[in-house]
Amino acid sequence: MKKVMIVEDEELILQGIRNILDWEALGLEVVHMAHDGVEALRMWEEEPVQIVVTDISMPEMDGLTLLRKIREKEEQVRFIILTGYDEFGYAREAVRLDVENYILKPINEEELERQLRETVQKLDEMDKKKIQYIDEKTQWMHFLNGDAKGEEAGRFAELLDLAAEDGNYHAAVMKWNTEGMKEKKITDMILELKKESALRVVHLPPDNLLMISVDGDRSEEQIREYFAELQNQIESSFNIMTFIGVGPSFQNFVQLPEAYQSARKLQKYLIIEGYGSCISRSQIGNRRTEDIRIDEAQLRKSILKKEKEAAMDYIEDLFINNIRKDASAGSLYQAALKMAILLEDIKKEYKLESGSFHDLAELIETIFRADDILGIKTAFISETAEIIERLHEEDSQYTPVVRQIIAEVQNNYKEDMNLKTLAYKYHMNASYLGQIFQKEVGCSFAQYLSNTKNGIAKDLILNTNMKINDIAKQVGYPDTSYFYRKFKQCYGVSPASLREMKKY
Repeated sequence: MKKVMIVEDEELILQGIRNILDWEALGLEVVHMAHDGVEALRMWEEEPVQIVVTDISMPEMDGLTLLRKIREKEEQVRFIILTGYDEFGYAREAVRLDVENYILKPINEEELERQLRETVQKLDEMDKKKIQYIDEKTQWMHFLNGDAKGEEAGRFAELLDLAAEDGNYHAAVMKWNTEGMKEKKITDMILELKKESALRVVHLPPDNLLMISVDGDRSEEQIREYFAELQNQIESSFNIMTFIGVGPSFQNFVQLPEAYQSARKLQKYLIIEGYGSCISRSQIGNRRTEDIRIDEAQLRKSILKKEKEAAMDYIEDLFINNIRKDASAGSLYQAALKMAILLEDIKKEYKLESGSFHDLAELIETIFRADDILGIKTAFISETAEIIERLHEEDSQYTPVVRQIIAEVQNNYKEDMNLKTLAYKYHMNASYLGQIFQKEVGCSFAQYLSNTKNGIAKDLILNTNMKINDIAKQVGYPDTSYFYRKFKQCYGVSPASLREMKKY
C-alpha cells in the first residue's frame, strides 16, 4: 500500500476527497489530512508519504511551496495539484515542478481516480528502475573486486562501448563530499561527464565514480592533469568537492579490476590531501613512512593536570602544523592509533566510566571513517575535553560548600546564576568563595558553569535530533551566537561540526 496525504484548507472539500474514492482498492492508504502547507509539511516529516494530493491556494503555505519543500527532502514524491483557479501561470509552474497533473475544482471523481492509478504505476516503474540500477551496480562491484571470470570482461566492456582487447585506457576513481548532495545533482554531474567523448563513467554508490579514459596516448602526469581539469569543471559547475585517485594504464579490459583497485587505494590519501585534490601513484611514491612523533608524556601530563587549553593546543598543533603533505597515510593512521590507545589507557587507569565516551573500537572506527585530518582532530579534541571534564568530576577532595555549589550548578544550570548570589546564599565572601572554588575545582565558577552547560549541550547534539537553536535555549543560552562561541571555546569545534560526528 502506497501512502497518501490530502491537503485542503476547506474541511468539507477535504472530507469529500477522502470519501469519494475507494482508496484501498487503488492500493493506497490515506495517512494524513492537512489544512495548510505548514501542517502538511510537519506531518510529512513525521511520516513521509509517496503521493500528495493538494490544493494550491491555502493560508500559511500554498501547495507549490509545499511541493518545493518536500522535493528538497525527497525527489520521488508525486504531486497531484487541485485548484479552482483556471490560470495558465499556475499550470505552467506546476508542469515545471513535475507534478502528475493539474485538476480543476469541482473535482471529477473519475479524473482523480485515473490520475491516482497512473501515479501508482509511475511509482512502480521508478521502483523497478531503482532495483535494476542497484542490480547493475552490484554486478559491476563483483567484476571490479576481481570476483568475475576473465571472459566476463567482454560483457562489461560492451556495456561501455569499448573494445575488450587491444585498448589503451586509464582508470580513475572520484569520491565526492556527500554533505548536501542530492540524487539529482549526482545524476546531472554524471550526465555532464558523459559528454566527454574520451571518457566512460560508472557510478558506484553511494559516493564513488569510476572514470575510464580511452585516450591512453598520454603520460601518467598528462592523464592526471586531464582528470584534474575535469575535476575543476565539475566542482565549479555543481558546487561540490571531489577527490580523484588516478590509476595505471591498461590495454586489456580484463585488467580493469587491477587498475581500479590501484586507483581506489589512493582514496586513503584524501585524509591528508583533502577534497579538491587529484593525485596519481607517482605523487605518493616518495612519501615518508617513518613514524609521526607524538609526545605522549606531554599530552598525558596536560590531561592529568586538567590543563585543557594546553592539551587542545597540542592536538591542534600536531594535526594541523606537524603532519605535513609529504607524510604517508599509513604514518598518519599509526599516529592516530597511538593517541587513541593513550586516551584509552588514561580512562582505564583512572576508572572513568563509559557514557559519553567513545570506547577504543569506536574511536578507531571514527579515525578510519574521517574524510580528512580535520575530522580526526575533531574526534580527539572532543574525547580529550570529555576526559578532562570527567577528571574534574572524579575529584572528591571538595569542601562541603564547594560540593553544594557544584550540586547547585548541576541542578539549576539553566538559571542565570553567578558566584555573588551563591556567596550571599551560603553567607560567604564572594571573593574568598571564588578563590576556594578555583583552587579545588581547577577553574573559575564561571568556567565551570559554562563547561556544565556545554557538556549537556554536547550530549543533546550527539544523542538527539534537537535543533541547535533549541539546544542552546535548553541549556540556558538564549543567544545562539553566544552559545556557538562558548561551545567552541570549550570543545574546540562548533556545535554543527560536532553533530557531524554522529555518523561515526
